[in-house]
Amino acid sequence: MLLQTDKLKASQTNNFFLLAGPCVIEGEDMALNIAEHIVKITRRLDIPYIFKGSYRKANRSRIDSFTGIGDEKALHILRRISETFGIPVVTDIHTAAEAAIAAEYVDVLQIPAFLCRQTDLLIAAAQTGKTVNIKKGQFLSPEAMKFAAQKVIDAGNDKVAITERGTTFGYHDLIVDYRGIPEMQTFGYPVILDVTHSLQQPNQTSGVTGGMPQLIETIARAGIATGADGLFMETHPEPSKAKSDGANMLRLDLLEPLLERLVAIRQTINRF
Repeated sequence: MLLQTDKLKASQTNNFFLLAGPCVIEGEDMALNIAEHIVKITRRLDIPYIFKGSYRKANRSRIDSFTGIGDEKALHILRRISETFGIPVVTDIHTAAEAAIAAEYVDVLQIPAFLCRQTDLLIAAAQTGKTVNIKKGQFLSPEAMKFAAQKVIDAGNDKVAITERGTTFGYHDLIVDYRGIPEMQTFGYPVILDVTHSLQQPNQTSGVTGGMPQLIETIARAGIATGADGLFMETHPEPSKAKSDGANMLRLDLLEPLLERLVAIRQTINRF
């Protein structure tokens, strides 16, 4: 299954698709450079690609945490990436009022995990006609996500995807239950594994979210082996200098060899 967007073309090799980019748009040059780098890799590997970048971060641990460079400026950058490379783009929205605004610039509207039960938000996203990617709440079972998806369907939009991003385990860890991937696929929508957010360590005493990026390949390999339709990964040239979520990002120069190995796993699975 593939995300339904006009710009995303089905892979001839039955490959997984990829949502990847920085956590948040930090500037135009940075975003364009990341997009160009990933486009070259994904075209060579025949991976359908959607550029990911948040135009604003609303869920922050501290009031002084970076939230963005300005909504309109960041949204224009997302549109430029789409037009420059001919690829779809995805961004988060946080309130019902944001849905129509963001839909003027992007192809996919993403519902953050903590907001996946917000009915007004889901309906507003659905009514734009854009594809709606709903992240599974850390507090929900896979089975419960069918109700979130159904809200979008009932609002007249059948372009839905669901993203697994781990389940809360104690106070500082997330655990991926891979049984949830095939379970959510029974709903009939593409299921994506958010590799990097599944490795977050929230609620740190410093007020800055931690992470375990050394396990990115482990999580990604398991997701492909389990049959995930797509992968979500945040990446940055220098994660230590990233203005948001640097602790669990993949360093950009590590993306190509990782994707090569994941494609090999997918091709092996497709033989059986």
